[in-house]
Amino acid sequence: MTADRETLPYIPAQTEAPRMPGRPSHALPGNACDAHCHVFGPFDRFPLRHPSSYAAPDAPAARYLSMLDTLGAQRGVLVQPAPYGADPAALLDALRHGGDRLRGVAVADASVSDAELRALRDGGVRALRFLEARDPAGRLFPGSVGFDQIATLAPRMIHHGLHAQLWGPCDVYVRHLPALVRLGLPLVIDHLGSLVPARGPHDPAFEILHKFLADGAIWIKLTLCRVGAAPSYADARFIHDAFTSANPDQVVWGSDWPFVRMGDRAPTADALLDVAWDWLGTDALRRKVWADNPQRLYGFPAE
Repeated sequence: MTADRETLPYIPAQTEAPRMPGRPSHALPGNACDAHCHVFGPFDRFPLRHPSSYAAPDAPAARYLSMLDTLGAQRGVLVQPAPYGADPAALLDALRHGGDRLRGVAVADASVSDAELRALRDGGVRALRFLEARDPAGRLFPGSVGFDQIATLAPRMIHHGLHAQLWGPCDVYVRHLPALVRLGLPLVIDHLGSLVPARGPHDPAFEILHKFLADGAIWIKLTLCRVGAAPSYADARFIHDAFTSANPDQVVWGSDWPFVRMGDRAPTADALLDVAWDWLGTDALRRKVWADNPQRLYGFPAE
């Protein structure tokens, strides 16, 4: 699929147990989906393809499914973490365990074959992830694929029924989104666009994301823990509410379990769910965000 196939497997010397949720205070609507999580391991079967820049969590498929059950989420979306590069083995194994309950977001660059894209789609993958997160030297995180690959891949992604999921600092969207939306490829923006609440609603990054969402050109993931200040996240509420008002049909909720790079600052998924429940405000909007929207975006069965 990519040069990652030549990378030697990497088994981390130490792993970190992820924070598991308790029961949320509210019952999710039927067919609710946590649309952003990751699985890691078991590392003897699914070693990393790149040394991780964070303590790799002990988060195999069984533990992830237990987490969903505790939340009361009947569906979930798994996103390929960068240390696995383009090796989808752990992701596809988890999708097999979950059956029609799960969908996936994989990683591939322009060297991927059509046969490999078909195999990903057949295995439950519905998107490819592209990152513009870089280290202090300006290099992409090991194992990630940059936004510069999207235009080349877009026609084949459309053909195979795959959308693009994007993550990077908020300012990269100001530079890249005008060209990307012209590709005709569905675009999903991670983590509330990585916006900085202190910049306020006149931040150019906020304005462009809000405009394209309102126009129906992008989707937004409401993964609050990467933007707001715990535990109340009150500083980020204006972002959340502006996006859900701009286009309530193109926003989905995700916890971001197992909260990599967060260490002791990691929240619990139930606490994040309870914040979202209060902010969404009505059962109709909760139904859209947790059930109806992810069903359309990820092609879950209609029930």
